[in-house]
Amino acid sequence: MLKEPIKAGKIDPGTRVKNFDEVILGYTEKDALKEADRCLGCKTSPCSSGCPVGIDIRKFIQEIKQKKYEDAYRTITEKNNFPAICGRVCPAEYQCRKACVLSKKGVPFASREAINIHLLERFSGDYGGNNHLGIIRADNTNISNCKVAVIGAGPSGLCVAGELARNGIDAHIYESLHKPGGVLVYGIPAFRLPMLIVEKEIENLKKLGVKITLNFLAGKTKTLDELFNEGYNAVFLGVGAGVPAFLDIKGEELSNIYSANEFLTRVNLMMSRDFPEYHTPINIGKKIVVIGGGNTAIDSARSALRLQKISGINPSVTILYRRTLLELPARRPEIEHAEEEGIKFKFLVQPVSFDGNSDGFVKGIRLLKCELGEPDSSGRRKPIPIKDSEFTEECDIAIIAVGVNPNQLFIKSTNGINQDKWGNVIIDNETMMTSLKNVYAGGDIVGGEGTVIEAMGMAKKAVRGIIKAMYEKC
Repeated sequence: MLKEPIKAGKIDPGTRVKNFDEVILGYTEKDALKEADRCLGCKTSPCSSGCPVGIDIRKFIQEIKQKKYEDAYRTITEKNNFPAICGRVCPAEYQCRKACVLSKKGVPFASREAINIHLLERFSGDYGGNNHLGIIRADNTNISNCKVAVIGAGPSGLCVAGELARNGIDAHIYESLHKPGGVLVYGIPAFRLPMLIVEKEIENLKKLGVKITLNFLAGKTKTLDELFNEGYNAVFLGVGAGVPAFLDIKGEELSNIYSANEFLTRVNLMMSRDFPEYHTPINIGKKIVVIGGGNTAIDSARSALRLQKISGINPSVTILYRRTLLELPARRPEIEHAEEEGIKFKFLVQPVSFDGNSDGFVKGIRLLKCELGEPDSSGRRKPIPIKDSEFTEECDIAIIAVGVNPNQLFIKSTNGINQDKWGNVIIDNETMMTSLKNVYAGGDIVGGEGTVIEAMGMAKKAVRGIIKAMYEKC
């Protein structure tokens, strides 16, 4: 067995920062076979316990070893309809790879020795897509006279619709945007997740019979009562958490301060990176700061740097984070890629206020230096500002990536859906049903961690709850 993991090919940093092409090239067949051969084939399969949707990881890797690539694809898609997507964006180092027996313990993420499960999943997903394998419908027609409305075409909504369709239930997705995919198309840049990959895997759902209506603002175009009156037996809410959180500090209203949501939506979904070919513009400056430490912050920083390079500006992008590199919650490969591309990091700093010029545009951000104290409710050491340590970081663009809040439009238009103090929909943890009968919810709207695979895990639980109820009702 090879001790060293097989690395996937990637585009040289000097080349990739000039465009939004995918950075990671993925495994060749030779690479996949070598990496699969590193797997010990543990009988207990601890890696599967780290997967939110319970993929039989041991089995699909063994099938790759035996060159049974279609079988490997089928094994994955028994649990996950989106292997090519998840193989690219899943935080594997915090989940399945972290649980791998080859991973060294003592750090909050997988060590490099762990099997590159995500890359093997991507290999299988791409194999399935390139060979038009599609998703197999389950042998279940007992409840085929039922139909379910799914609000939102993000990861949880897509997963729910796909699982329902596999089980013979008519699923109809209603999406407010002009493209399905949710955060997959507006929040994740093409250099991490090409839109063609998303389109291919959504097309597989359509072949199962999933219907998708776009430009439909649930709660306004139609209410919950109107959907039930049209004959839907259940409704699933996958409306996400697209309302950005802000810092609530002085100067936050200045021009050229973006929320990461707006910035990434303009760049990705609205294609401002190709302005004026596309009609949505975006301002880009000479000195850019990004506040935050999650995947959204890294994506914003790497996108901003590319826009600078494309515009002929000498790149200068700095990520500001209250803790240290160890606590940074973003994916480790993305941090590495950001550093390779020239993104700078300033750790242990906390924003105090923004400074503006006489025209109302941001010109700097005031920061306090921090030190780490005792762990807080997140389990990470709490950043404590150091007295009299304030300094100013010059910037002419600031991007705030400190989290999101639940979308409220549909919830507020519907009486009887209970929420917690943060605005998250309260659900039954076993069935994912809300306080309204036959109304279910999952993903970010119920306070998820914001990962694609976790939203899918919730969605699959909701489908089990819906199917159980459908047997009793339909």
